[in-house]
Amino acid sequence: MRNKSSNLYSNKQRWKIALLILALCIIGGSLWVSNAMVRKIAVKETAKARQWAQAIQKKAELVRFSRQTFLSLQQKERERIEIVVSAQKALLNPSNLGANQDIDFAMSIINGNKDIPVILLDDRGEISQSKNVVLEPLKSGEKSKDSLLKEMAQRWIMEGRFFTVEVFEGFEMTYAFDESVQLKSLKKQSDSLINTFNQDLISDTRLMPVILVDSLQQKVMATNVPGSNQRVLAKLNEYSSLNDPIRINLGLTAQWLFYDQSPEVKQLRWFPYLQLALIALIVFIGYLVFSTFRRAEQNQVWAGMAKETAHQLGTPISSLSAWLDFLEAQSANPESLAEMRKDIARLENVTERFSKIGSETKLENADIVETVGHVMEYLKPRLSQKVEITLEKNETMPVPHNAALMEWVIENITKNAVDAMEGSGKLKVRFSSSKNCVNIDVEDTGKGLSPKQFKAIFQPGYSTKKRGWGLGLSLVKRIVESYHKGKVYVLRSELGLGTTFRISLPL
Repeated sequence: MRNKSSNLYSNKQRWKIALLILALCIIGGSLWVSNAMVRKIAVKETAKARQWAQAIQKKAELVRFSRQTFLSLQQKERERIEIVVSAQKALLNPSNLGANQDIDFAMSIINGNKDIPVILLDDRGEISQSKNVVLEPLKSGEKSKDSLLKEMAQRWIMEGRFFTVEVFEGFEMTYAFDESVQLKSLKKQSDSLINTFNQDLISDTRLMPVILVDSLQQKVMATNVPGSNQRVLAKLNEYSSLNDPIRINLGLTAQWLFYDQSPEVKQLRWFPYLQLALIALIVFIGYLVFSTFRRAEQNQVWAGMAKETAHQLGTPISSLSAWLDFLEAQSANPESLAEMRKDIARLENVTERFSKIGSETKLENADIVETVGHVMEYLKPRLSQKVEITLEKNETMPVPHNAALMEWVIENITKNAVDAMEGSGKLKVRFSSSKNCVNIDVEDTGKGLSPKQFKAIFQPGYSTKKRGWGLGLSLVKRIVESYHKGKVYVLRSELGLGTTFRISLPL
């Protein structure tokens, strides 16, 4: 019996360990696969960020090339204006009126300027003439045409687009000019393309969060992160701790691209943990539900078996009582009859115990010291004479309990203690009380238990004896905890020195 019960418990423990290892393997494998996928996505996002940086660097090269082109066009336009000014100067200089000069050629140069706006100012700053300057139609109450031209000329002069020419001694004229319509159109188209490029690259919120800053990391050049500049700059340390920023060389200066993981990657990183937590919650709830039903079924089985056992014992006990009455009528040995009466009473007590296990238990506020003393008096003459039993009786300790069931508890623990001592040793029963409970300590000098056996010995089917079903202490635990709402456990134990069981009953 011992081997079967031990194997049953050992197999149960092995299955628990195997299932735990399998669960850990599944969890570890799931996390490894999901994290590997997240890492792959993160690597692709990093590659996108680098491509992004390369695109920005190419944009910078495009801007530089465009600026060089526009500077070249501006220089050519300035040179054209210089030629026009020289031609007009030749026409206006009275000292050259008699000279043989090619007036037609000079006029062709002046008339050839059909796209560069020019405003001619005399030495007093008044408008002398203008060409290729487009003004919107004037409305009543607005400034005059000369006033608008003068303001426009002053603006061009402040921007550095003018020539001051001494036409003849003591008389100077100023030529203010603007960029041609074609050059302005090219600039506008170029700026539009660059802005569209920036909008597509930086301001698209569907992409990963990015922040493009200057070389000093103090000014935000472009970003798709919402918020003020200060709030965006505050995220630089956070982003740099996740990913190394990318340096973008722009010739004489540089910019830095900081980027974060996309919200989707962050969600994917936490999704496996959330999924496993939900699965664990479902499994835990399922375990609680099925465990509750299993315990309810076990209670029904226990109750049914107990009632059937009480019923089956009732008939032979009645017959034994009748035979005992017959023997008394035959004048049998009175001492033998008295012992037989005790044993029959004991059988009736056992029947009562089974009957109460199978029905609702009624607890009475009685003296627990008296209940334990009664069962110990019955057991003393029936145990080995080599076992020294000491019952340290205290004052009366009333506590709610069922006397028949508690006698069964003490009897089972006592018999297990005697078996552990192999019929020789000391057995002590002590009582103590605290604020909320009464404690009963049963101490033996037997083999003792290892720490891993402290809870195992209360499991159904677990036994350390060669013969036994492993149900005695399981029944003890059930009576104390289920029927009396108390606790029973191993208070202390040492191998080779003995064990102390404690029963705690609530007041």
